[in-house]
Amino acid sequence: MTPMKTILITGAAGFLGSNLADQLCKDNNNTVIGLDNFITGTNSNINQLQQYSNFKFIEHDIINPIYIPVDQIYNLACPASPPQYQKYPVFTINSCVVGMKNMLDLAQKTNATILQASTSEVYGDPKIHPQQENYWGNVNSYGPRSCYDEGKRCAESLCWSYSKELDVDVRIARIFNTYGPNMDKDDGRVVSNFIMAALHNKPLQIYGDPGITRSFCYVTDNINGLELLMNSGTVDPVNIGNPTEITLEQLAHTVLELTNSGSSIEITDRDIDTPIKRKPNIDRARQQLGWHPAIDLHTGLGYTIEYFRNI
Repeated sequence: MTPMKTILITGAAGFLGSNLADQLCKDNNNTVIGLDNFITGTNSNINQLQQYSNFKFIEHDIINPIYIPVDQIYNLACPASPPQYQKYPVFTINSCVVGMKNMLDLAQKTNATILQASTSEVYGDPKIHPQQENYWGNVNSYGPRSCYDEGKRCAESLCWSYSKELDVDVRIARIFNTYGPNMDKDDGRVVSNFIMAALHNKPLQIYGDPGITRSFCYVTDNINGLELLMNSGTVDPVNIGNPTEITLEQLAHTVLELTNSGSSIEITDRDIDTPIKRKPNIDRARQQLGWHPAIDLHTGLGYTIEYFRNI
């Protein structure tokens, strides 16, 4: 039997954090502590986790220091969709930088391994395709997405610095577009936008060129990747995403087909600094973690549509 771990998840009331907490709680060897300040997370996600006797929740903002004896830290606390982080840009960059420093300080004090939920947005509007971990990115430091993009880049730099100078055991997951149950229907991500519009027979709006591409990873695949990374010896950044690339127009048609909706598709203005292409190279994840996605887009969208129908 593996030793019991105390695992801290920041951002536990959010989409990814609540799914991760649910998975980790199912292993009764773990005590899982969730932190969230509810600026974008929801009480309903935490309420679902209260069924587990090994789950504890603390309402807390990681911009403020905290001390909890832990073995592992998954740092997922940060607004993750453009409408969210553009609404709270100062809070977002503080979460990425001040919050990251506080979690690294906690990891140092408790000798814990810390995994930072970084993002494909560190690549910006990429000039190479697909994106691999040694690409430095093409990011605008002065614009509406910079609070998130540059905040996450700074968080990675903090991880590197704490690792090299203070010997903190770090992991960095560069997460690409993820979808699935527990997404907020109003959070502004393209999958939830399309599904909710289709279910209400409203137009599916594509911001900019319908040929803009994304790669969508189902949430359980993402979580499996995060767990494998946490429990590996890999200290370099690792892309966690599905390398199956699809245009937003193709995604819209797929959602319409799966929802049997009569909604139309509308093209509107492109948001500033929105990346044109996005596709991960996951060779490092395959080779070092033995990880690759298992859920195809049609199957994952089916699960997600059913979730949104139920809520």
